[in-house]
Amino acid sequence: MIINILLLLVGLVILVKGADFLVDGASALAKKYRISDLAIGLTIVAFGTSAPELVVNLFASAENHPEIVFGNIIGSNLFNLFAILGITGLIMPITVQSSTVWKEIPISFAAIVLLFLVGNDFGFETQIVSRFDGAFLLLCFFGFLWYVYKQLKTDTKSVDSSEKFESKLPTWKIYTFMGVGLAGLILGGKLVVDSAVEIARLLEISETIVGLTIV
Repeated sequence: MIINILLLLVGLVILVKGADFLVDGASALAKKYRISDLAIGLTIVAFGTSAPELVVNLFASAENHPEIVFGNIIGSNLFNLFAILGITGLIMPITVQSSTVWKEIPISFAAIVLLFLVGNDFGFETQIVSRFDGAFLLLCFFGFLWYVYKQLKTDTKSVDSSEKFESKLPTWKIYTFMGVGLAGLILGGKLVVDSAVEIARLLEISETIVGLTIV
């Protein structure tokens, strides 16, 4: 049990550091090709923070542990919404832009409703996320990317044209960061899934609980 807990902690650390290296390298590469900080923030950094969850879920799905997949997705979003936003609000009041209230929050709510419908499969005997469901969800994601792209084109009009697009990292170091980050994500994701499954088995608890909390 102790060894599995240690492996889980090591895996989580490797996951986080791997994501950091990948984001740093990708951001530096984007700057090298004269992509603005705004674009980097909306794309590379935003997706990079979700990279650990993506890798963990890919391993969990490949090894047939769907409970961990759903537990991880729901648990991480609940933690972000309640814990992180709550702690941030305690430290300093947060100003919410009107566009967030009327656009991004409704999009998030629609995603929750969509997950509820996909997960329940009303009218069917089995409750599964089929390949068709997966393709539809990816289509929705690309629609969201299009929305971000349109917002980016609007917002960049107000960005100072004198913004510098310089990367302090040499090219070889950029690709090294990205390679190390990707390797860290793969290794960390594998450690997290395997150790979490073993902990659930030893404690005789549902893998969903492990996904909701630990993972």
